[in-house]
Amino acid sequence: MQKRTLGQGLEVSALGFGAMGMSHGYGPGPDRDANIALLRAAVDRGVTLFDTAEVYGPYVNEELVGEALAPVRDQVVIATKFGFAIDGQGGRDVDSRPEHIRQVADASLKRLRTDRIDLFYQHRVDPDVPIEDVAGTVKELIEAGKVGHFGMSEAAVATVRRAHAVQPVTAVQNEYSLWWRGPEAELIPACAELGIGLVPFSPLGRGFLTGKMDADTTFAPGDMRAGLPRFDAEARRANQALVDLLTSVAAGKGATVAQIALAWLLARQPWIVPIPGTRRLERLDENLGAAAVDLTAADIERIETAAAAIEVHGARYPEHMERMTNR
Repeated sequence: MQKRTLGQGLEVSALGFGAMGMSHGYGPGPDRDANIALLRAAVDRGVTLFDTAEVYGPYVNEELVGEALAPVRDQVVIATKFGFAIDGQGGRDVDSRPEHIRQVADASLKRLRTDRIDLFYQHRVDPDVPIEDVAGTVKELIEAGKVGHFGMSEAAVATVRRAHAVQPVTAVQNEYSLWWRGPEAELIPACAELGIGLVPFSPLGRGFLTGKMDADTTFAPGDMRAGLPRFDAEARRANQALVDLLTSVAAGKGATVAQIALAWLLARQPWIVPIPGTRRLERLDENLGAAAVDLTAADIERIETAAAAIEVHGARYPEHMERMTNR
């Protein structure tokens, strides 16, 4: 597996592993033993960046990742997140008060079976807590040896800049793919300027960019996609044009649709590290195969020209979720 470097010299595999879907967001999945076996298979294949969060489950995803990676702890980079008010006390959706950040760090360390969190993201910005206080608290955790690096997720560029001035940000995690290119306007230029890595989540459009889904696809109980506007049947029908584009490119490269979608991301910048998730070994191997797909300048130009003529339909989040982003 090729390596890439995020901000502050943090070296990771070119493709990471997003563990969320193993226990959160997509309905019932494989049992615990199967998930642990898959995580360890990813390690065997050279994956070193593993992404989880306390809110996934909640809590059980961190426990799963901790158990799976304990035997190889020093070979991997574990990323987790703070910032949600999971118990909902006080009517808060998010909670990045310093005392809460410290509590989450200690609890996550136990669930992850480790003595340090390699990359600690603020999951969503808390508008009631100055970002300087958040960054300062993470800085203290870094100085205490409990955390290695500071990350942010779905934050506005101005907020990232303010945080970075207090504690250098190693990575920003945002949704980014051919069907959500919002980071290109401001975030990616800012990351280039500040030396911050970008870690795209949902790099395969929550499965849509694999070519395995269409307007007739139904979702299992508990699958979050059933409540996302972009996965409305009409939106999926309209967005099929993007999959058709990837399919045509894939045919000429001897690759799969998913591999072209991931290879396009890898070609954007050398400090972009996508974290596709999966529950199946064959999909893990398919995803990792994207690192070997060579998209030429002509391939990129073809994708860009065709994609520019395709209007992506449907909001990526319901309004209440969208309000938590870009602030």
